[in-house]
Amino acid sequence: MDYLVGLDLGSTTLKAVIYDTRGNVVANGCRPTERFHPDPTHPEWTVWQPEQIWGGSAAALREATAAIDDPQNIKAVAVTGMGMDGLPISEEGKWLYPLISWHCPRTQGQYEWWIKHIGAEKTFSTGGNTLWRFSTALRLLWMAEHEPQILERTHKWLLIEDFVNYMLCGVAATDYTMASCTLLFDQRRLNWSDEMLALSGIDRRLLCDALPSGTPLGAVTPAAAAATGLAVGTPVVLGGHDYLCGALPVGAFREGVILDVSGTWEIVLASIPAPVLTPEAQRTGVTVEAHVARNLYTVWGGAVSSDMLEWYRREYGGEARLRAEQCGGADWDFLMADATGSPVGARGAMFLPHMSGAGCPVVDSRSLAGFIGLSSFVTKSDMLRAVIEGLDYQFVDIVRTMQDDLGVAFDKLVVVGGAVRNKFWMQNKADMVGQIIEAPAVEDASPLGAAMLGGIGVGIYRDEQDAFEHVWKPGATFEPDLQVTARYADLLPIYKQIYGALAPVSHQIYDHFLSS
Repeated sequence: MDYLVGLDLGSTTLKAVIYDTRGNVVANGCRPTERFHPDPTHPEWTVWQPEQIWGGSAAALREATAAIDDPQNIKAVAVTGMGMDGLPISEEGKWLYPLISWHCPRTQGQYEWWIKHIGAEKTFSTGGNTLWRFSTALRLLWMAEHEPQILERTHKWLLIEDFVNYMLCGVAATDYTMASCTLLFDQRRLNWSDEMLALSGIDRRLLCDALPSGTPLGAVTPAAAAATGLAVGTPVVLGGHDYLCGALPVGAFREGVILDVSGTWEIVLASIPAPVLTPEAQRTGVTVEAHVARNLYTVWGGAVSSDMLEWYRREYGGEARLRAEQCGGADWDFLMADATGSPVGARGAMFLPHMSGAGCPVVDSRSLAGFIGLSSFVTKSDMLRAVIEGLDYQFVDIVRTMQDDLGVAFDKLVVVGGAVRNKFWMQNKADMVGQIIEAPAVEDASPLGAAMLGGIGVGIYRDEQDAFEHVWKPGATFEPDLQVTARYADLLPIYKQIYGALAPVSHQIYDHFLSS
């Protein structure tokens, strides 16, 4: 039997999944993605250590491959995961500096320089990028300012997927979707922008050649085979950015389908035939970039999402953890039962979900999260529900922006990602947006999409549509309670005022405590 592997480099988990050609999970392995804070003088600086990323990825692959009879049956492996984070390697292939995490605030100064000297509108008109504090080019500028001797020794700057591909097969390359994260890619030409390189002063030699997703890249080396359990010579195929890979198994490369990737980040995306790089589009806070599906582009709005629920769980979920230990089950079950006990509107408590800054439709890296509407009547359960409602107000805001400001029409809304397992959250999302939400029966869409690209690359599938038809599995649907929808429609305008009211104070707090 033929198998395909998708390796997903997530912000919380490094996950290897082996599939058959119908998209059924055959085996999997995982390891945690560990954050490090190596500089005691800057405790907020956050990195991924390359030895942990590669070591965890290799261990996850080794765990998965050990569960099948013959690794020779694996016909391709493809990597997906988060974007923007990368690291420098020497000509000998040695990594020279950790991967600066997207959580790290150190590039605020470079962000401000870019805004002043290049500008958000100019950047968008070339690369379709919304400017984020953690955009790749800003890491390169930070290195040039603070670690110039390392940058001088750098042969290539590898984005995180490119780094793992390099460790698997020894080839330094990137794909269009990963290149799209950098601020330096020309979406019309699907190549590096000479103009953006000149304006930023970044050396083209540092950047890998960009190729379409699904391109065969190389073969697993003997060293990588020993580390991972993959067979020597297994084809390594270019995957792509996680949310775009996740679009493939649910058909979100077809017209009329909007995909909500609901996990650490929430990404709401639709496919489009050509890039829309106008000032009007830029002002909505969306991003326009190449799709992993060939000859297509995507428009998406996004913001950090479940990372804030993880924060709540970590800081205030002790009682739920204790109940889970005593009674069995998972702490999330007890937390969501508490949230269910809070009424619609959480007794007036509202949460602005900007712990990592603001995304679409407002882009502000200095915006901070906040609870408002607290009174002596508000309980801890209300505050948890307020977090979930805040995330869903943010979701609705993105959807309405794409509909009203960009004219994106859709007749189907599908959701994938780790958050799909949270039934209360999904029902609240449907209630708030007022539309049926479909949750296809796919455990993890991103690694499956990467595996599909692997299958396309080695000829198991003809194209994206053929791969989709092989793996599609319908799943649960969440129907809105329209009475609840009407109540949220009354509350949404209040939510939309919170950012503007809190922004001046948030900026002052940010400058005092988080600015480097």
